[in-house]
Amino acid sequence: MKVERYKFEDMAPSEEKIFTVTAITRAIRFTLEETFPSVWVEGEISNYLHHSSGHRYLSLKDENASLKVTVWRSAGQYLKFKPEDGMKVRIFGDITVYEKGGSYQLNARKILPVGVGELEVAFRQLYEKLQKEGLFESSRKKPLPEYPLKVGVVTSLTGAAIRDIIQIARRRNDSVQLVIYPALVQGDTAPLTLISGIEYFNSRDDIDLIIVGRGGGSIEDLWAFNDESLVRTIADSKKPVVSAVGHEIDVTLADLASDLRAPTPSAAAELVIWDKNEFLRYLAESLMTLRRLLAEMTSSRRERLAHLISRPVFIRPESMIREKEQTLDFLRKHLEGAGKLLLEKEKNRLSLVLSRLESLSPLAILSRGYAVLKSLPSGTPIKSVAGLKIDGLVEAILKDGSAVAQIKEIK
Repeated sequence: MKVERYKFEDMAPSEEKIFTVTAITRAIRFTLEETFPSVWVEGEISNYLHHSSGHRYLSLKDENASLKVTVWRSAGQYLKFKPEDGMKVRIFGDITVYEKGGSYQLNARKILPVGVGELEVAFRQLYEKLQKEGLFESSRKKPLPEYPLKVGVVTSLTGAAIRDIIQIARRRNDSVQLVIYPALVQGDTAPLTLISGIEYFNSRDDIDLIIVGRGGGSIEDLWAFNDESLVRTIADSKKPVVSAVGHEIDVTLADLASDLRAPTPSAAAELVIWDKNEFLRYLAESLMTLRRLLAEMTSSRRERLAHLISRPVFIRPESMIREKEQTLDFLRKHLEGAGKLLLEKEKNRLSLVLSRLESLSPLAILSRGYAVLKSLPSGTPIKSVAGLKIDGLVEAILKDGSAVAQIKEIK
């Protein structure tokens, strides 16, 4: 494309030169691009927008002016942190003009926070995000097996970390088997290899726990262990994960998400691999204690048995039986006497009751010459002459029978 360039100051006042909007805009654009080819601009972010296309748009302002900034997707993918409104930053890029909008803007190639490092801001932002999700909660952490027999180790084969782990494992317990998954521990592709190692050990049933680590270094060297995908993989691991990254002063997000954080790879090996000699000493002491307790219990039971055997029932069992037989005979005799006495008493009481019943019996009264009259045919007892009527029939019940009579006269 051929672009005409004009020097406005060289034009005579009488000359009338007519520009198109496109021409004047492009002239301004090329003037700005030549004047400000690549610049650093410092200001405060406002109106930040991360578009679905992947491009980012924001304004950079100070107390007197505002500058539009565009961060193309190709440049934004390398940002370690998320720009936020109110954040003071320095942006490196090219000044240009957006012709359709008729406005100038800065096409950013790099953004750095002012006052703190880019990685520090990224660490803080991701930490706050994952903490709100609960990835660092102690309730999520899984207990480590007390006596693991097979340990998976995800680290570099060439670093000092693996040498330290192997050396300590051999010293503490040569029965514990180490299975090593070689991974990158530094650089942009390191998180993918670390994730692959954790997923591989989760797929094996014979692995008791996993160690993920590397030696110390700067925040840039350890940045792979702050990768969001790696942190989530550690938190979601079915098997316990021990993080052993860097020296004691270095804390990564992988440390916080792991089930146990060891300050160094050597410390991780000391914590995870149980001491065989110490275990054998503990086993020997336990056996001695068990023997002592069994001996004491046997002696106590033997004494108790001797005490029981010394009792008369075991020394002269026949005398005890005879004594009980004698007691039984006495009780039987006493029971028989008491039974007879009780029977006589009840017979006497029954005779008395019978005599009383006989004295009250109507038959006893009839035997003395009395009779009982009943009206016929109703059979109602007649207690008064009022119950009689002339020519009425009555039944007279006597001692040894009854007779029917007709009333002829009532007195």
